[in-house]
Amino acid sequence: MTIESLNNPYDGDISLKHNRSCECSVCTAEKNSATPLSDRQRTELMEKQADQMTVSKDSAPHKAQFDSSEDMLDRVIENSIVRGIFNQNDMERRTFMKAVGGTTMASILGTMLPMDSIKAAVKESTGKLEKTKLNVGFVPITCATPIIMAHPLGFYKKYGLDVDVIKTAGWAVARDKSLNNEYDASHMLTPMPLAMTMGAGSTAKPYIMPAVENINGQAIVLHNKHKDKRDPKKWKGFKFGVPFEYSMHNFLLRYYVAEFGLDPDKDIQIRVVPPPEMVANLRAGNLDGYLSPDPFNQRAVWEKIGFLHTLTKDIWEGHPCCAFACSKEFAVNNPNTYSALLKSIIDATQFSSDPANRKDIAKAIAPKNYLNQPVPVIEQVLTGTYADGLGEVKRVPDRIDFDPFPWHSMAVWILTQMKRWGYVKGDIDYTKIAEDVYLAADAKKIMTDLGYSSPDKTYENYTIMGKEFDYKKPEEYVASFAIKR
Repeated sequence: MTIESLNNPYDGDISLKHNRSCECSVCTAEKNSATPLSDRQRTELMEKQADQMTVSKDSAPHKAQFDSSEDMLDRVIENSIVRGIFNQNDMERRTFMKAVGGTTMASILGTMLPMDSIKAAVKESTGKLEKTKLNVGFVPITCATPIIMAHPLGFYKKYGLDVDVIKTAGWAVARDKSLNNEYDASHMLTPMPLAMTMGAGSTAKPYIMPAVENINGQAIVLHNKHKDKRDPKKWKGFKFGVPFEYSMHNFLLRYYVAEFGLDPDKDIQIRVVPPPEMVANLRAGNLDGYLSPDPFNQRAVWEKIGFLHTLTKDIWEGHPCCAFACSKEFAVNNPNTYSALLKSIIDATQFSSDPANRKDIAKAIAPKNYLNQPVPVIEQVLTGTYADGLGEVKRVPDRIDFDPFPWHSMAVWILTQMKRWGYVKGDIDYTKIAEDVYLAADAKKIMTDLGYSSPDKTYENYTIMGKEFDYKKPEEYVASFAIKR
């Protein structure tokens, strides 16, 4: 963990980052705390530390000093600008300052940038949170890991928020409660904000998706009685479950069977089944299989009812699954709250992406008010060491992964599948819709502010089951499929 310090950015002899060897009160508290410090706690420690600092720079060269909170904020702004100039590379900054001189650099910046105006604008925009008490919905699946674990592990509190994470039975309920403003924000499937904005399947209302929750993390499960039918060409007449029509699960299942020559609307049946009901329907024989989020794929193996036919990462490596979304209205009316909430989600998503944290996360999200699942089942999903139901133990560390960046090209691919299967008709402005809904700029800003790396582009091509998707040619891509509506 590294914490940005408030040292003099023009001094080449000191670092702008605390580190594990630092013994200041802030770093010591961070290292000794079981949960992340809140912004308020960190600020109080910094102010206390500032009060205790000697006035003489020579006697305390590694410490910052401030006469007021205004001075502290000025230093934060200066640090951000200087770090940005050197692309967060503190070694380059220090080398340059030693060579040129901090006073000279400060003078150059003063002539190039209206520093006083920038500081005034930042101070004006740094207002109080419009709301601190929030309702955030989630469907109890491992794809929602960052949204869920941000509650017990303190990530919402870290950014000044009091969030109730509310377990939701299924995606239709999550959509409707969001549209009715019962939820301030919600865990959603990545196609949902696109569909809701376009009015596909619901009343049209502008929604935004500033963060993906997870990538990969799904699987096709078959009932044990079908172990002799591993070839999808043998699946004619099968009944499959998916959690929602506007889901990656539905679109990936359709894509997969169509590549084997099956028409998903004629040769198989696809039913919408809430994730918590998947295993029971498989056991009862109502389904031959499903393409579902976890932990319900692994739960079928745990209960010796089904087996994992394939992970969806083997259909499309790195595909998006779930996301964090809210109405555009919420973000516009509550900009500071929206920013704090997005920070907590992205911070939690990055924490979830570290394999070293996965076992602790499994314990945190297992209780009844969250996933209500056995810890070993969740661990198998999050760690990627799991039984496949066919007698083997697999080791796939990225069976599920967590990456918050909402690629515009992902949105374009989803829109092509909505067009391919008749969920939307007529002309589609793929780029406009993708960029209006998937707010990559917001994600990049927060990721940068928190010290995380982010892509320098928002579009890329994908290869899915050997077929290339060119985001620049969406209509040609739709037309290229033999099976479509």
